[in-house]
Amino acid sequence: MRDDPLDPGRKPDPRWGAHSAYPAMDEPANPLEGIPPLDYPGATQPPKKRRRWGRIIVRSLAAMVILFVILVGWLAVTAPLSKSLQPPTPPSVTLLASDGTTPIAKRGAIVGKPVDAAKLPKYVTGAFISVEDRRFYSHWGIDPWGMGRALVRNVGAGGVREGASTITQQLAKNSFLDSDRTVLRKGREILISFWLEAWLSKNEILSRYLSNVYFGDNVYGLTAAAEHYFDCEPGELTISQAAMLAGLVKAPSKLAPTGNLKGARDREKIVLATMVDTGTITKAQAAAVKPATPRPRPVKLVPDGTYFADWVLPEARDTAGDLSQETTVTTTLDLRLQRAAERAARRAGLRQAQIAIVAMRPDGRVVAMVGGKDYKASPFNRATQARRQPGSAFKLFVYLAAMRSGLTPDDTIEDEPITIAGWSPKNSDGKYEGKITLRRAFQKSSNVAAARLIQKVGVDAVIKAARDLGISTPLPHEATIALGTATGSLLELTSAFAAVAGDGYPVGARGIEASDNKGWYDRLVGTRSAFGDKVRDEMLDLLSASATSGTGREAALSVPTYGKTGTTQDSRDALFVGFAKDLVVGVWVGNDDNSPNAGLSGGGVPARVWKDFMQAALGIAPPPPPVVEATDNIANSTDGNVTIDPGTGPLPIEGSIEGLGVNLQVKKDGTIKLTPAPDTGDRPPKPPAAQRPDN
Repeated sequence: MRDDPLDPGRKPDPRWGAHSAYPAMDEPANPLEGIPPLDYPGATQPPKKRRRWGRIIVRSLAAMVILFVILVGWLAVTAPLSKSLQPPTPPSVTLLASDGTTPIAKRGAIVGKPVDAAKLPKYVTGAFISVEDRRFYSHWGIDPWGMGRALVRNVGAGGVREGASTITQQLAKNSFLDSDRTVLRKGREILISFWLEAWLSKNEILSRYLSNVYFGDNVYGLTAAAEHYFDCEPGELTISQAAMLAGLVKAPSKLAPTGNLKGARDREKIVLATMVDTGTITKAQAAAVKPATPRPRPVKLVPDGTYFADWVLPEARDTAGDLSQETTVTTTLDLRLQRAAERAARRAGLRQAQIAIVAMRPDGRVVAMVGGKDYKASPFNRATQARRQPGSAFKLFVYLAAMRSGLTPDDTIEDEPITIAGWSPKNSDGKYEGKITLRRAFQKSSNVAAARLIQKVGVDAVIKAARDLGISTPLPHEATIALGTATGSLLELTSAFAAVAGDGYPVGARGIEASDNKGWYDRLVGTRSAFGDKVRDEMLDLLSASATSGTGREAALSVPTYGKTGTTQDSRDALFVGFAKDLVVGVWVGNDDNSPNAGLSGGGVPARVWKDFMQAALGIAPPPPPVVEATDNIANSTDGNVTIDPGTGPLPIEGSIEGLGVNLQVKKDGTIKLTPAPDTGDRPPKPPAAQRPDN
């Protein structure tokens, strides 16, 4: 018989609570054991569902943690906090002359020193906050209210009329991103903004923003802007000046007061109104403000572009390395020589034709460069960028190959017409002298002799000579290169002559002083080879003959002079390249469109410009005039008169010439009488005038 469930002595059933009156029952270990699964339509298993959702939540949280770690790592690499202090564009590089102190060119942005927002007057920081991000101190990188307001206004206007970027977002965009208007870039901007807000204080964010924001006129940062527009420090700005600078941020290039004062002042009024709305200043203060008037700081202007600066800037950037701040680089340019080169170019008296001058030391240091008559009119550098034919100046390599083969300047060659594989070169003057020495052939720049030489020594030997001396431009494997038919730059050709001057090849033209910190590879490949005393002396012999008594005699100086002329077909290009003492100079004259120049030759204008520059550069006097030896035909009188008796019988004319401080009289018997001109006081002398002879 079962126990009475109401029996007071019965033990309580733990399944039903401490006071249960139900009897205890034997239960299996699993309470669901023996119960068939629910298989009717719509039946589910609640416990399994809960376990599945738990796993999904855990895995999602783990994925978010992993994604967060990846994001943090990506931001640490692509958006280091230190980068937010750097300007958004490369700062300026100032090139100095060889003296190490005189600026010759400046490239890049004008970047001011960083500012500390906490140390600025409240109205200065307030001007930027009120107009750019009035909820700056209350948001976490983005401003939802501002974004909503901008969205409504842009939709109503039918396009983008108002932005909603906070100061933090602007710092993120300026420091880390480009200006593309894409959803991906905007997403990165927001992420970086959160990153900046998490790691920097509001004062640090504002300070970095003010230190690199753009203010127009190539000026970055509040310090540079205050100095550039108002000649003061940021802490000295007035309310009106601060309002004007804050207003420039919206459209700096358009509103810069140096070019659009009215637009800058109109924007200043808007900023003042926002400053009143945000409580930065009172209405009374705003009413008392007078429009700001720019007072640009007087500075000594440094040109941002010259022919030399354009050429040397890539090398200067490589030398400077990390350009995270303003940098100065000392160049090889000698200001005295540069001015002398520019004067010589102006005195050439060229009209349509252009001119280029390169001056360097035998080791390749470029000390002066002129790339054209006027950089502002044409920044194209004809000394480094133009590829023109060198003409007979290329014969340097032909004769170098000949000297290397064992020939000497005293060996002879035929100066007679020749035909090589259908090519029949001719001398420019149409004159031929038969058998002449190599010295004479180089002196008169014989084309047929150069053709015979390249046939004798071989085209390969000539090309090797050119390559050894640093010519890198393409050289066709044909005999015509003997006359300079291949194109190249004046800089490269001048470097080749520098190799002869310094007895070492190749010579690399450079605009920056050589560094002593070269690696082993640079030292290995940077070694130079010498010509050898015999070959170099022979080349100096040839170059001296050309420059002093040959086609380049117009360039002859009062010191040993070496050089070679070059004139291309139809006088399209004319060159003189040579050296004296420790200066190697190349001069080119021609038209940009490669049109002919009647009468132009390397021994004319280029040689005279070369001489003009060298005399000023080396500080030497012009060579003395030829000395006329006294003979029995010249009689000097004690009164200063000179009578010359030709001794060849009467002349067919008689007359006199006055002027130039002397009077010249020619009598019927041929006697020439020179007498001093009478003193005319302050009156200008009479112009020379020839009188008709008496009949």
